[in-house]
Amino acid sequence: MSTATPTPIHSSDASLANAGSRYNLDETERTFLKARTGIQTDEELKQHILAVQREALTVHPYPCIVIFSFTKLNLGGLPAYGRLLELGKTRKDAIWLDVGCCFGNDVRKAVDDGYPIQNIIATDINPEFWVLGHKLFASTPETFPVPFVPGDAFDPAFLAPAPIATAASAPTGPAPPLSALTTLTPLHGRVSAVSVCNVFHLFAAEEEQARLARALAPLLSAEPGSMLLGKQAAQRESGVNTQGGAAGQEVTMFFHNAESWTALWDGGVFAKGTVEVEAQLVEPPVWHQAEKSRAVYCVMEWSVTRV
Repeated sequence: MSTATPTPIHSSDASLANAGSRYNLDETERTFLKARTGIQTDEELKQHILAVQREALTVHPYPCIVIFSFTKLNLGGLPAYGRLLELGKTRKDAIWLDVGCCFGNDVRKAVDDGYPIQNIIATDINPEFWVLGHKLFASTPETFPVPFVPGDAFDPAFLAPAPIATAASAPTGPAPPLSALTTLTPLHGRVSAVSVCNVFHLFAAEEEQARLARALAPLLSAEPGSMLLGKQAAQRESGVNTQGGAAGQEVTMFFHNAESWTALWDGGVFAKGTVEVEAQLVEPPVWHQAEKSRAVYCVMEWSVTRV
């Protein structure tokens, strides 16, 4: 395993200068944000979101902040989203971990859609984003009591290396109270679902992305139906490429395609045949495009389900 420090992609100064120009909500997002914020006029909502965006860009200028991904319902559009909600409704104490949660927009929408709030935990390397999420959605830790645990998934003190959980090695007894956790290590083998939206592509090297996959996989319960799901930038042919990104910067990084992503999980991270991988490439939405030229990468929507 490489010990190289991951190098997250960030936005250029030029893209930051024009960040506000990418504001774009569809009707579902507008309705959701109005309901959550209590703001009812379009212009007041826009100014509120722009103000929070400006604060977030001072924390870390991720491309997803520039292009307002924090206002999008990333998980809700995934083919596996319905199965995530079904896990929450049918499996007793089905813990769901949202990795790279940013402002918590996906978690909040899933709670609205019926996922039990007491079974959710969120994590991000930047705790300031979770605080800004409360500001964006006009909530507090008391009115939206999803536990948030800040940390770096590459830090063994936060998420210790571990083998993949099996039926024979599954932890026994109740899971620790989510609100008491300060690291993710106690959740090894106990998580029913792990969501990871717009995170893997922040790491430019193929090995860094594989390292993240190996860090997260041991969290997953051995129970059939337990799953990871998410989305990220991808290409129809896997490999290293340099191109103009959707946030205005030049990106040199490794892009997976559906075949390489499947091979990473099925036979790579997990033993061959113990998971079912679904991965599809779709064109990035209009709001995700560069202003004057179409981004050439695709978006990969994926799930990895234990069988």
